[in-house]
Amino acid sequence: MTKPFRIRFFGSQSHNLKSKTCTQLSRGSFLPTIENPKSKIQNAMAGIFAIVVALMACGARAEAQQPKKIPRIGYLMQGETQRETTRFEGIRLALREHGYIDGQNITIEYRSAKGKPDRVPELAADLVRLKVDIIVAGGGDPVVRAAKNATKTIPIVMTGAGIDPVVAGHVESLARPGGNVTGITNLTRELGGKRLELLKEAVPKVARVAVLYESANPGSLRELKEVLPVVARPLRLTVRSWEIRDADGFEKVFAALTNERPDGLYITSSPLMSANLKRTVSFGLKSRLPSVGSNTQYVDAGGLMSYDADLADGYRRVATYVDKILKGAKPADLPVQQPTKFELVFNLKTAKQIGVAIPQSLLYRADMVIK
Repeated sequence: MTKPFRIRFFGSQSHNLKSKTCTQLSRGSFLPTIENPKSKIQNAMAGIFAIVVALMACGARAEAQQPKKIPRIGYLMQGETQRETTRFEGIRLALREHGYIDGQNITIEYRSAKGKPDRVPELAADLVRLKVDIIVAGGGDPVVRAAKNATKTIPIVMTGAGIDPVVAGHVESLARPGGNVTGITNLTRELGGKRLELLKEAVPKVARVAVLYESANPGSLRELKEVLPVVARPLRLTVRSWEIRDADGFEKVFAALTNERPDGLYITSSPLMSANLKRTVSFGLKSRLPSVGSNTQYVDAGGLMSYDADLADGYRRVATYVDKILKGAKPADLPVQQPTKFELVFNLKTAKQIGVAIPQSLLYRADMVIK
């Protein structure tokens, strides 16, 4: 019978392979010799076997010691209004439902232009320099555009841009975005007609409606020119627009409205309008004008009513996009979604203050009533 050979390792007092480092192996200090070798081939094979086993042990230990990469999410927004902070908090909580906890297994980089649109591109570029894994665009067209201009590779998730993303050039189509942008598009401008209908139903005596809008906001301009006039005619409403360019323009418009005395107010949605929400609400209350806003924050602040996409549902959808992308999905393959749930909200305290009685039939249909 052939005498079995034994492998003996020299260069250490221990026979534990894991005690040797890969550096030692590469320098050749960890080589076996064979007692009673039968041939040079056996000797070579035994040496190779020993080195392979040792390298596997080194690799396994190095892999176990390497810390797991924590995904970094960039949240970019234009303003720092109640609506924006509510959206950010809503998305953060929705991410927790998917198991993502800020500071533990994800990191959220928060960047706000604080109402200065010219700073958004700079902040988007900052997130790109940080090499975030995803950019969540917390706002409308300017924020999405700035993020897209800053990167063509980092996935961008819209949180509910009011302008049509196909018309704006952000995606090729809603079904097949085709690039690095996807997410939620509320297309809330299309809800403008429904808001006028609800205002007329809530206060039938309304005949002349003043529409306050930010002239620099493309979505507001489209709503004003293409959406509201179509619905106003059959409702026999006269709609007159009032342009506001900056924060100083509100008082001038309020003074003009005091002289003209419209029957109602329609407040469009934009960063400038959101930042001055309380001023608009205060004017409506002081003038005893029934008003309709574009989001629930308007009613929370004291406005009469609002009709908008369900924000909580939108937050959950954004979190789902983030989850899918972190797990390997490509934005180009994730269809852009539109809202399927909407909220009708009334503030009865405001109604009483301005002397308006909301029909009970409308209150039954409301998703929320503030008393």
